[in-house]
Amino acid sequence: MARIHPTALIDAAAELAEDVEVGPYTVIGAGVRIDAGTTIGSHCVIEGPTTIGRDNRIFSHVALGGAPQDMKYRGEPTELIIGERNTIREFCTFSRGTVQDAGVTRMGDDNWVMAYVHLAHDVVVGNRCILANNATLAGHVKLGDWVIIGGLTGVHQFVQIGAHAMTAFQSHVSQDVPPFMMVGGHPLSVHGFNVEGLRRRGFSRERIAQIKQMHRLLYRDGLTLEKAKEAITALKGQLADGDADVQLLLDFLAASTRGIAR
Repeated sequence: MARIHPTALIDAAAELAEDVEVGPYTVIGAGVRIDAGTTIGSHCVIEGPTTIGRDNRIFSHVALGGAPQDMKYRGEPTELIIGERNTIREFCTFSRGTVQDAGVTRMGDDNWVMAYVHLAHDVVVGNRCILANNATLAGHVKLGDWVIIGGLTGVHQFVQIGAHAMTAFQSHVSQDVPPFMMVGGHPLSVHGFNVEGLRRRGFSRERIAQIKQMHRLLYRDGLTLEKAKEAITALKGQLADGDADVQLLLDFLAASTRGIAR
């Protein structure tokens, strides 16, 4: 049976799997669904509609599924969806989406979210991301897989950060960050690419060398963005397992709406 502390308040319209743990003084509202193996700490507030997948660890004083901090919000039935095996530390706040976007704030699987992190309305976080303490993602921000957001970093609304990218401590991110790149500072600038992260994820020396070449074409050779994209496209076919990396970067550049950090 679910292990629910006697001081917790669970709405009759909430759905909890049999082995979910809920700590003291936590409040879980109607429209919340929590899957098996998930643990909820003390003094949390979870409002619906919110769906939380399997085997998540949610620590104390977390607020999930609250109404979006958007003055256009008029009570529409938007939602928050959290995947599986995420760790969400103390005092994090995740808002629901808005009808001006897809209506969903979404987190994938296997993410590590440290204390005081804020996910605003319509944020999308991929898989295996790390968000350090006090990272703040404004509305409509999108993170690819394996992104690392440094502590005290603020990300402007509608910014996209590509897979395997990394922001340094206390960065001010107001433009899109292409996949693989490392950025930091205010104003934001690119400080190389995430070579150590790629090594840890098993990228071969050849793949890393090709990503280094893409970084050079985009940031070091003095090319216009269009010329850099042409040169990066020409790398296709040179490395058996590198074409996916090239396409990932090209697709990101094509979809960027705020301009990339350069």
